[in-house]
Amino acid sequence: MLDLEVVPERSLGNEQWEFVLGMPFYQAVNILKRQDRAIKGVQVWYSDQLPLRMDLVLNLSHDGIRLIFDPVSQRLKMIEVNSMGKVKLKYCGVHFNTPQVRPTIEQIDQSFGATHPGVYISEKQLFVLNFRGLSFDFPIDSKFEPKYAHGLGSLQFPNGASPTVSRMCIYAGNSVSDTKAPPLSIACFHGNCFLDCLEVLRENNATIGLKFLLVTEGSGPGKLVDPRKKTVERIVKFGDSCQDVVSALGCASKVFYKSEDKMKIHSPEAHKRVRSRSADYFYNYFTLGLDILFDANTHKVKKFILHTNYPGHYNFNMYCRCEFKLPAVMEKVKQPLLSTLDEDELVITAYSKWNDVQKWLLKPSEQPVILNRSSSTNTSNPFAPTFCYGVHDIIFEVMQNQHIASVTIYQSKESLS
Repeated sequence: MLDLEVVPERSLGNEQWEFVLGMPFYQAVNILKRQDRAIKGVQVWYSDQLPLRMDLVLNLSHDGIRLIFDPVSQRLKMIEVNSMGKVKLKYCGVHFNTPQVRPTIEQIDQSFGATHPGVYISEKQLFVLNFRGLSFDFPIDSKFEPKYAHGLGSLQFPNGASPTVSRMCIYAGNSVSDTKAPPLSIACFHGNCFLDCLEVLRENNATIGLKFLLVTEGSGPGKLVDPRKKTVERIVKFGDSCQDVVSALGCASKVFYKSEDKMKIHSPEAHKRVRSRSADYFYNYFTLGLDILFDANTHKVKKFILHTNYPGHYNFNMYCRCEFKLPAVMEKVKQPLLSTLDEDELVITAYSKWNDVQKWLLKPSEQPVILNRSSSTNTSNPFAPTFCYGVHDIIFEVMQNQHIASVTIYQSKESLS
């Protein structure tokens, strides 16, 4: 049985690990992976069709804990304990919930002190006791239903019949219903940079590079966000060297060497291409949601891949969501009877749906390339294939729910000239 410390408006954990409000989804999963001997029965709940509307949930069924993440930011917004008998809980080092200590009204009052009167929800027969960043649900039998709103303490129960907590919630703010995921806590940085925003830089309908707004920790020049955070702006362009990229973004999370290119068959005269003795390689920046491809011979940037990290995709949870803004020139007809076209700018983001974007970018006759993924150790892919659409110097990888899974930007002939 887990023995955990409750910190209102902040976290649930122990001396080895803790789930912190504002924590990215992948960090919580990494904790669960490392604690796989102690924490069993982990489930991931998400919506295939509405991934931006339905919360992303890690359900720890054996321990009675649910970690609820905001579906857009993918940061932890609430920690719910819904089976008090499966976990030990303490506050300021003193237990208030164990097999020997029942979390009754009196025990909660003794452990946490005075608060505002509880709120009775008649349709659920629940009394909810709220502290700042913490709430407790007490199921109340209908015969004890209060006639006046004098709070939980005004109710009278027979000896031994005092209700116990059925659910506890840790959240940021004053109300469970209005809670939102807080900003990324400094406790979650662990020396990494995180992406606040990424802008794709384009000239003459061709990409020249990326502009990053990064959030980091530590001292040095930059706009201060709080005493231990700062934001910095960096630019990486096609043709930059490895040293240029590391100077701008820091060391990569991982370096990956390409062994094969599954899309090579769609290149002109692909059958004439000879396998190179040297391999192009990626710098993987997992916390930025970004891959940068370098040419094996010149060691210069030749491709960017931006990941949106939607659940249900093959690469889900490998990257944080890349918060990009991609301006694209679209053509539209002002008046159907006239043949003159007017150009306008469309800004594509990680939340744009392909069926809204493609009518401005693609001709109806253009067909996608179907991409099936499989690993070397597991040749089966539990997720559906995705569809790749090429537009100018960009490849959009689209899921079956019409959300964009990734955006690949390569160096076009126009940007080389």
